[in-house]
Amino acid sequence: MVIIKKSLFLIGLLSLPILAEDIVLPGTVISNGQKMIGSRYMGYIKHVYVKLGDKVKREDDLYEMESAEFDIMKSQADLMLEQSQVVLEFWRKRIKRINEKKDKIKKNKMSKMVQIDFDDLEAQAENVKAMIETMQVMVEEASIKAKQMATVYNYIKMKAPADGVIVQKNIKVGDMVMPGMLTIMMVDTEDLTIDISISESTLKVAKVGMKVRVLIPSLEYETGGIIDAIIPDANPMTHRIRMRVSFDKKDENIFPGMYAKVILENVNMGMRPLKLDR
Repeated sequence: MVIIKKSLFLIGLLSLPILAEDIVLPGTVISNGQKMIGSRYMGYIKHVYVKLGDKVKREDDLYEMESAEFDIMKSQADLMLEQSQVVLEFWRKRIKRINEKKDKIKKNKMSKMVQIDFDDLEAQAENVKAMIETMQVMVEEASIKAKQMATVYNYIKMKAPADGVIVQKNIKVGDMVMPGMLTIMMVDTEDLTIDISISESTLKVAKVGMKVRVLIPSLEYETGGIIDAIIPDANPMTHRIRMRVSFDKKDENIFPGMYAKVILENVNMGMRPLKLDR
């Protein structure tokens, strides 16, 4: 009878669900705002305004290339635009004077001689209109060229595209850079997230939008976080999946690359048999 009771007790234990427990997932802090700045033109570096670790604001100067050749090209483009605008204005004034003369002739008695003058003005007006149309095209083309040179200048004197910290600098004064060469890399230290590699079994409990605890052990900092994304790209070698967790860094000195822990609290992993000591 005692043996039967012990057997029933063991069967009951085996059927109990596992209790809720915390799951601790190791991860790495990464930046969502990594900027890789490259050169679009070939030339020598004239000035470098930043160094590794510098915090920069949007539109701060990063570096400047020698611009003698580009200065000439920009001056030519600006001069072409200015000259075409002057010529266009000349023909506009000319057509205005012709129209004024035509209006005066219309008010006078239409003699044979007056009619000849009027016809002559009409022919002049047609020629002037054609010149105006031509010059308008030239002004538009010159304006496009000037804008292109202004854009080139934006790459000669490179500015920061956003707030961030300089984490890589591949140039110094006097270096020659080639088109496509990576010159500076910067990251946004405010827009941070945690990258985690999770096992397939964790997908049973980890859901997008789920609230979690976030720990930065090196700073002894704890805060709340939310699972932003579970990236469906399982590694066939390790059978692990990537997960992203956003969190509030507040004013802490948290940087990309730091070690972090994400804790899924009170998670029930489901039914499983208990191991009994023999």
